[in-house]
Amino acid sequence: MFRFLLSLLVLSLIMPVFSVANAAGEPRIVANYRDWTVYRHDQGGDVVCYAVSDPKEKSPRSVNHGRVYFLVGTWKSGVAVNQPSLITGYELRTKPEPVVRIGSDKWKMFSSGTDGFIDKARDEQRLISAMKRGTDMRVSAVSQRGTATSYTFSLYGLTAALKRVQKECR
Repeated sequence: MFRFLLSLLVLSLIMPVFSVANAAGEPRIVANYRDWTVYRHDQGGDVVCYAVSDPKEKSPRSVNHGRVYFLVGTWKSGVAVNQPSLITGYELRTKPEPVVRIGSDKWKMFSSGTDGFIDKARDEQRLISAMKRGTDMRVSAVSQRGTATSYTFSLYGLTAALKRVQKECR
């Protein structure tokens, strides 16, 4: 439950990034590394830094997916480090769970509204390690309407982006 609440907090911090231009007190772009962008947000005495990427492929092509992102967030306070999350532009079904695949490895996510999270910290770190070694990541999910969706995210630039996230949130 604690990890879920933290995830909701980071999502509330980053959503302005995707919808409005940078202004005082809002997240700011720090750097771009190939297919990943690093943001920093100073929030109430803590700092949240994260790397974000959008999918290179979306399926099915005939549906409106809305804004879809995969992000990895870290708090300067250490509340969370390298916490992966999926953000979709639609409500997700809880069953079947969203699934992340890198090569032959897979991780189930739990969903809450439009977002997907890894439940256990050790699984999060296994996923991050696989993301650093991989070239692409596939994520599949099912919308509340029953539409099966899938996304392919490039992992090029992720390792450099996460190094920058760590530097920003020391």
